[in-house]
Amino acid sequence: EYSCEYGSLKFYALCGVGGVLSCGLTHTAVVPLDLVKCRMQVDPQKYKSIFNGFSVTVKEDGVRGLAKGWAPTFIGYSMQGLCKFGFYEVFKILYGNMLGEENAYLWRTSLYLAASASAEFFADIALAPMEAAKVRIQTQPGYANTLRQAVPKMFGEEGIWAFYKGVAPLWMRQIPYTMMKFACFERTVEALYKYVVPKPRSECTKGEQLVVTFIAGYIAGVFCAIVSHPADSVVSVLNKEKGSSASQVLVRLGFRGVWKGLFARIIMIGTLTALQWFIYDSVKVYFRLPRPPPPEMPESLKKKLGLTE
Repeated sequence: EYSCEYGSLKFYALCGVGGVLSCGLTHTAVVPLDLVKCRMQVDPQKYKSIFNGFSVTVKEDGVRGLAKGWAPTFIGYSMQGLCKFGFYEVFKILYGNMLGEENAYLWRTSLYLAASASAEFFADIALAPMEAAKVRIQTQPGYANTLRQAVPKMFGEEGIWAFYKGVAPLWMRQIPYTMMKFACFERTVEALYKYVVPKPRSECTKGEQLVVTFIAGYIAGVFCAIVSHPADSVVSVLNKEKGSSASQVLVRLGFRGVWKGLFARIIMIGTLTALQWFIYDSVKVYFRLPRPPPPEMPESLKKKLGLTE
């Protein structure tokens, strides 16, 4: 039935491939919305709303201007997806084995949070260089139009530091986002099969299972957007300005400033997260990877708690 064993090297490698496709394709697809969101955060006087941002961009740069930064987005988020989803599976199994079957069930939310935080730590190091180039291309008029122009210019001005100075704010933004994305998704899937879907997962068709995946992904995405938005605003401003620190930017933006562009981000991240989980799960189905059902209480724990007859 399955093409490989759960937790084998082939399993992790194919999960990584699923991550590349799910993150690379979805983030590239929403580049126009991301571009407008970044410009609203960096220059709110000029780009007042989503629709105004689109019209100003098209007026100044034409329709092609909306695709600015697609190359670093595709490369950066493909690398991030590889590490995020691949390492999540690695750490989930590793930490689960360390806890033992009973504790892994009892502490499953903490397990999802720890595994996703560990995976995202490495994923952001892979993403940082391309994210820095993307923000420069999108938010600094006349700086560079393509990745080929931006990379040598950035390296010439600030050396290798230009590509990694945003890694700490990226961790601030992405680690809480990913913890929410994975833990909220896992628990939402569990709740949907328990309270909403009228039959067990084993009796659902592959198509029905993927619909559940998409709905759980969207719900997780809304929470992700809210949790990570303030840090996202800081990252956008920081990559545009030389010599500012994250704390200085945070103080200057103030409470209202860091929530600019939240509605755009909720639409973007909700759709993005739902599609990412849908693509990732579809890849697992296509390659016939083991997809464990939602966790159930181990028999040994049921006996301890007196839940068995």
